[in-house]
Amino acid sequence: MSNSKKALLLVMMQIDPETEDEFNRWYDEEHLPERMAVPGFLVGRRFKAIEGEPRYLALYDLEDTDVLKSHAYLTKLNEEYTEWTARMRTKFKIIKRNVYVEITSK
Repeated sequence: MSNSKKALLLVMMQIDPETEDEFNRWYDEEHLPERMAVPGFLVGRRFKAIEGEPRYLALYDLEDTDVLKSHAYLTKLNEEYTEWTARMRTKFKIIKRNVYVEITSK
């Protein structure tokens, strides 16, 4: 990885209510472990909104933004996903994805 600043990947999702239980199983059992296996992904956390939408939030601490350009990440994202992942992708009502670089650290 490069010497650039640490980064954060933020993903917000709204899922069809009838698929919510399966979505949570998929995220915890398959998606999160796959992401955390990519070199440069440091920490992954999930949150559920107590009010407002989108209902789900995932935060990933990254070594730097180059992680998201790596072969390991892009292959999982675009080529090597499972049938379960393909099915779950069709269930998202909203998905927002933002990438941030660290500007202050204490």
